[in-house]
Amino acid sequence: MAATSNAKRNLYVGGLDRQVTEEVLYAAFVPFGAIKQVQIPTDFAARNAAPGKRHGFVEFEDADDARAAIDNMDESELFGKTLRVTIAKPERAKLGSKKPVWAEIDESKEAITPEDANDDVEMT
Repeated sequence: MAATSNAKRNLYVGGLDRQVTEEVLYAAFVPFGAIKQVQIPTDFAARNAAPGKRHGFVEFEDADDARAAIDNMDESELFGKTLRVTIAKPERAKLGSKKPVWAEIDESKEAITPEDANDDVEMT
């Protein structure tokens, strides 16, 4: 349940002008409630994005505040650019990722043996 609640507090803000900083984004969204975190990606792809393709993320403390921010800020303007504000989608593994699936396995956990499996089965 916490993950669902957390997801509803994280907003995607698209259409940011290059002049928008994390401080500016914070100032634009703080009237709607307490903000936990603001991020504007600075990786290579984000820096070289076409104009109007920059984006950021705003995480609120409360899901109701996030909803109020969406209701008020979606389709509004900031530095002459129209913002698109929605609930952020959870990050997914990208197709063709160089990280194998088994890299996520926690090897520190004890392996289950056939004897362990048989302990859970009742014989009638």
